[in-house]
Amino acid sequence: MKSLKKLFIVLFVFAAGIIQAQTESITVGGDGKSWTLETNSSVYRIGTSEQGTVGMYYFGNKSQDPAKLRHPQGEEVTVRGGYSTTTPMLEIVFKDRVRDVELTYVSSEIQTLDGYKTLVLHQKDKYYPLTVTEYIRVLPEYDLLEKWIEIKNTGKKGEIEIENAQSGTFFLPKNAYELTHLAGIWGYEYQPNVTKLTQGLKTIQVKDFRSFGSSFFAVRPEGEQMETCGDVWFGSLQYSGNWRMDFEKYPRGEVQVTGGINFWDQSLTLKPGKSFTTPKMIIGYTRRGMEGVSQNLASYTREKVLYPSHREKVRPVLYNSWYATTFDVNEEHQLALAKIAKELGVEVFVIDDGWFKGRINDKGGLGDWTVDKNKFPNGLQPMIEKINAMGLDFGIWIEPEMVNPNSDLYRAHPDWVFHYPNRTRHEGRNQLMLNLAREDVYQYLYDSFSKLLRENNIKFIKWDMNKSLTDPGFPSAPADEQRAVRIKYVENLYRLFETLRTEFPDVWFENCASGGGRVDLGMMARTDFSWASDNTDPVERTFIQYAFLNAFPANSMISWVTHEDWHKQNHPLEFKFDVSMCGVLGVGYDITKWTDKEKSVAREKIARYKEIRQTVHNGDLYRLVSPYENNRSVLQFVNKSKSEAVVFVYNLAEYPDNAILETKRPKQVKLRGLLPDASYKVEGVEGTYKGAELMEIGIGFPVHGAFKSGIFKIVKQ
Repeated sequence: MKSLKKLFIVLFVFAAGIIQAQTESITVGGDGKSWTLETNSSVYRIGTSEQGTVGMYYFGNKSQDPAKLRHPQGEEVTVRGGYSTTTPMLEIVFKDRVRDVELTYVSSEIQTLDGYKTLVLHQKDKYYPLTVTEYIRVLPEYDLLEKWIEIKNTGKKGEIEIENAQSGTFFLPKNAYELTHLAGIWGYEYQPNVTKLTQGLKTIQVKDFRSFGSSFFAVRPEGEQMETCGDVWFGSLQYSGNWRMDFEKYPRGEVQVTGGINFWDQSLTLKPGKSFTTPKMIIGYTRRGMEGVSQNLASYTREKVLYPSHREKVRPVLYNSWYATTFDVNEEHQLALAKIAKELGVEVFVIDDGWFKGRINDKGGLGDWTVDKNKFPNGLQPMIEKINAMGLDFGIWIEPEMVNPNSDLYRAHPDWVFHYPNRTRHEGRNQLMLNLAREDVYQYLYDSFSKLLRENNIKFIKWDMNKSLTDPGFPSAPADEQRAVRIKYVENLYRLFETLRTEFPDVWFENCASGGGRVDLGMMARTDFSWASDNTDPVERTFIQYAFLNAFPANSMISWVTHEDWHKQNHPLEFKFDVSMCGVLGVGYDITKWTDKEKSVAREKIARYKEIRQTVHNGDLYRLVSPYENNRSVLQFVNKSKSEAVVFVYNLAEYPDNAILETKRPKQVKLRGLLPDASYKVEGVEGTYKGAELMEIGIGFPVHGAFKSGIFKIVKQ
């Protein structure tokens, strides 16, 4: 009995501690109308005026005493109405054509959503039947807040038109600030851009469903660009359609950051009793520079965003047959590739474009998702069974959202694509975009791909999207729904992913859009990893991947070893593998043409990758040397217990000693994230080292020459 009593006391104290910790992430003021939201490093303060206006008082360093904050920096939900001094989150037109909104506080509550405390603030218009409910979910260990709003027409008659509904906003006090964001084009994704925020409005946005960048942002005091320290306010959007982020610098020096759906050429009509919920905006604050940003976002994405059933699964080694065969696929050649792939250590064999009816090139076939009997007379399943017998899982490429005009589907349903009457239908890559806002299109795609997955033992889907949005007309829809077509499209896209994933829970899903055209937290919530770029040149990829890892974790980034050499530099195969091994490793060569030596290199590298992938995929990233500032790049991943680290060293060029500033500096690299008093063995380097020595003095890695590389495992003794 005494032991049971002690156990009960221990469990009670433990549970009480959890409850207290959760409660303390949101503290309600004595007036019941002010709130303090705390993460490990930040505090976010909200208050309500005597007039019922809900204001945002502070967001930043946790050492700030909320009791000393006297004046709001701005409204918590900014609206079009009254003084036009801020960027509005909400722009509404009421039935009588009044375009002003006046919100007043109604009530609040604290809910628990998926284990995290969430502040729920209810406001309403002072006259019209409109309620706005804001949700702020606090994730203390990631130093993040999730913000979103729900807008509802509470009237019994009369519609409300939404012309703009952003997910969230916050204000920063007067200072000189710089914005870092990621942008690019096909083949050159995620290029970091740093710009001063001067008086006026800076907008980054997407208007055609693809960005080759990201909604990721980081705002810092001007001149503070240290990787390891300094104040940073950062965030991103969990949305895969058209989005925008606004950064407005006011005349007195304050900055407002606002983000959500890009309502350019869009509007929503709320009928009585109906509501609309925005996607999530994720915001955070850290004093640990970009290192803190990337580690927090990577951990959050890995542990809370990526599709739940596969979050903790080991990412497999992939082989994709595209570069070996392009559209000319057949069972005999695919089996020959699969046999060699298995011998190399590959775990999933993926057949790319060209397997379906009418697909001999990119001019036809998209939309007709049945197996081409000319190429596979017996269907796919007999080939899949042979590949499975080799010990490989099987995957396949699809592009559900597109159609070729030269297809049975388009000939039968030309009205199923986005189009306007009397206007040109703009093709890209000989294809048009299906209007997934239509229920019949959704049902066709669901029926096609659920049938494909039911009839074949497919364990991996590569989901592509090779055209930007054009001509977004939906002429058969009611007039008041036509400008909501993009929003409805994304809703049905998410619905299609979620339905297929629920029905086929063992299948991996890869996100691709002509490379990295649609990489965001919305897609990551429904897939397992993303194709970062069609550019697989290893030098180019060193830059793309370094920037990608600002915002996303390594286990979400697929990287192939291929023949591509965009600058005619003749990179060693070892270098190509090492670059690809800091993500999810794939191979895209025609491996039937490899020599025995090349196969030996591949076997050795794939075996090595399997030894280190747990640390790389789940560890904390430290970006030690930037290729944007040096002629080499050094990345370090450290597991959570700090018992193992993996360091990637990539030499991009080599200059004579003391010829330039870089070669005048010591070659030693200072590591980070280790235990100072622990002893470590550095693979490939003699002796043991204290963690403090590796972090404060550094170590020289034996990598010499242009396009040479090394991967070094560091193990606690």
